[in-house]
Amino acid sequence: MTMKYLKRGLQVIVDIYLFNLSFIMALLFRFDGLIPEEYILLFQDSFWWMTLIFILTCAIFRLYHRLWNYASIHDVIVLGTAITIGTVAVFSITVSFGAMFPRSIYLISLFLNLVLLGGYRLGFRILNIYKRLRLSKIEPKNTKNVLIVGAGNAGNMALKETSRHQEDLSVKVVGFLDDDPEKEGCRINGVKVLGSTDKLKEVCTKKHIDEVIIAIPSASQQNIKNIIRKCSDASVKTKIIPAVHDLISGRVSVNSIRDVDIEDLLKRDPINLNISQIAGYLQNKTVLVTGAGGSIGSELVRQIINFNPSKIIILGHGENSIFNIYKELLSKFPKDKIYPNITDIKDREKVFQVFYEEKPDVVFHAAAHKHVPLMEENPIEAVKNNIFGTKNVSEAASTYGCERFVLISTDKAVNPTNVMGATKRVAELIIQKLSKESTTRFCAVRFGNVLGSRGSVVPHFKEQIKQGGPVTVTHPDMTRYFMTIPEASQLVIEAGGMSDSGELFVLDMGEPVKIVDLARNLIKLSGFEPEKDIPITYTGIRPGEKLYEDLFTEQEQMSSTTHDKIFITKGTTNGQDLNHELTELEDIIKTDFSFLKKQLEVDSKTVK
Repeated sequence: MTMKYLKRGLQVIVDIYLFNLSFIMALLFRFDGLIPEEYILLFQDSFWWMTLIFILTCAIFRLYHRLWNYASIHDVIVLGTAITIGTVAVFSITVSFGAMFPRSIYLISLFLNLVLLGGYRLGFRILNIYKRLRLSKIEPKNTKNVLIVGAGNAGNMALKETSRHQEDLSVKVVGFLDDDPEKEGCRINGVKVLGSTDKLKEVCTKKHIDEVIIAIPSASQQNIKNIIRKCSDASVKTKIIPAVHDLISGRVSVNSIRDVDIEDLLKRDPINLNISQIAGYLQNKTVLVTGAGGSIGSELVRQIINFNPSKIIILGHGENSIFNIYKELLSKFPKDKIYPNITDIKDREKVFQVFYEEKPDVVFHAAAHKHVPLMEENPIEAVKNNIFGTKNVSEAASTYGCERFVLISTDKAVNPTNVMGATKRVAELIIQKLSKESTTRFCAVRFGNVLGSRGSVVPHFKEQIKQGGPVTVTHPDMTRYFMTIPEASQLVIEAGGMSDSGELFVLDMGEPVKIVDLARNLIKLSGFEPEKDIPITYTGIRPGEKLYEDLFTEQEQMSSTTHDKIFITKGTTNGQDLNHELTELEDIIKTDFSFLKKQLEVDSKTVK
């Protein structure tokens, strides 16, 4: 703290000296070195208050709070403005006091002040640039060659950021690529634009590029995908500056240069939400999210709270995950809007107590056991949580007059071949049955895998790559639908606003992706060659897995909605049969474990 004020004090002393030097030099220039005695005496009488006025003006413009080592165009403009206004202020005061020098003196002193005070400050910037240039010529043994894609504002920012930390990061920016033909051959801060992105692989080979930074935040997702694929083909490690919609949403800052992830290859352009429709059913409402500590549940909470509910209840049975999302929300939203609740949805009495006390208007039911192999080994827990937990929450919602209830389902509920899928299909049937009996608007939203969720394949692959491989894939033909967590959550919220009751909404997941292609791309984006640097091995299909997933059955007739990424079907459920089957199932999990899987198959097909 003392050093900071010492430096500022030193700057003030230097400015006092330079201001008076400028004025004396102006007098000498004006009178050809022979200053009349009257002006010498006038200067001796007035220099102290003229200096005070000028220094106060500089302080008002906060010239003593700037780091001139990193001066920008904005800083230069502020400096020029402060010096000009300071000189005008001195002129005005001298005129009002009747102690006026010839007008040319003020003009000459203004010019000299700009040169001396400006030169003194910009000298720090020039020294800083010179120091970096010297460092750039002394290349450490492990210096990484970096190529920046995008020669616009973001590219310039990336160059400055890497140059600023050049010594710490051991990096050297060797060039830019940009698809604007007018920029080819031009230089940005001394770094040349080497050509278009079509030359990426060629430039990477020729210039021995170790890392590429994609700096085009305004580009469409398709353009970004194309560039990432080119980087992947060149097997070069890739980083990216976030997209404009991520910057606007506040999710990330412009300085967040991050590693390119497989999500960047698979995600689509930002979703256009029907804000008025969503706000209509969430604004000033009490919203309850089960499984709020999970991947989808926590993202739902983040999205919902932006629509200004009166309060949001984040419910889950894991205290750590609920604490984490609660702590995150407290940093952005008022405490009286967020209510954490530790409850296990299998505890019917506690679930009903929560609904009685909180009276939620809207419920998003995201709590579920979702890991296929684990649920094959633990079918009783899958049944208790996914079926009877859903039954508890949905019946509580109906009993206490919730307006809407949205069940998060899965593509594994379509023609299920595993315990997890069968239990989620029964959960769909439960809410469809209730939709016929209740004033609550019930609906389910079905979608495929989400990238980056806990236990998903991408973090697993990353860990294997980090350890040097091998990357394990179950089968070379295994395919899955993928969607990012924010995209899935936004579409779930949108679908909730469309519901009239009993609908099964299916999200457009895009094209299915081969898991082995996912693994290869991830290896390449990490800067390695598949099979050469990181081997891929096949372990065989696990119990309950299918090679391909479907989003709807042959019996389900899909129709479009007002949103191009949301489709709808209406199922028919025999409520009497379902009640009978659920009663039997409840008895079975208490007595006969061996019969459980067979009964699940029956229950999941209780549809007319």
